Amino acid sequence: MKAVLQRVRRARVEVEGQTVAEISSGLLILLGVGPEDTEQNAAALARKIANLRIFADLEGKMNLSLLDVAGAAIVVSQFTLFADTRKGNRPAFVSAGAPEHARGLCDRFAALLAAQGVPTQTGEFGAHMQVELINDGPVTILMEM
Repeated sequence: MKAVLQRVRRARVEVEGQTVAEISSGLLILLGVGPEDTEQNAAALARKIANLRIFADLEGKMNLSLLDVAGAAIVVSQFTLFADTRKGNRPAFVSAGAPEHARGLCDRFAALLAAQGVPTQTGEFGAHMQVELINDGPVTILMEM
């Protein structure tokens, strides 16, 4: 699994002009699933993200977790995180998990993150989405499990 975490002041996801997810302070998580990824990967990633200390404490140091700040999350499936751009000018996505596999693990990851105590919403798997955010910092973290 690959994830891009963006610390946000607010974020919103629209599909066909309708808002499907919206949060104030928290994380926008772009999530890519590979063919070998398992529920164990999803559980480990959910635990790590919920406890990752990337929010500022009273002294302005990144010392607080998403749980500490009572932040929320939006999870957006993102197969393009597996883009292979080494050859030519058109990315290849052969390393991404099949849609059936990826959909299940994206949903499971969101549920596992919510089970950690993080209010969690999702985009719409496979849809053309418009993702709007105000990145706080900016803070953007790349993760792999």
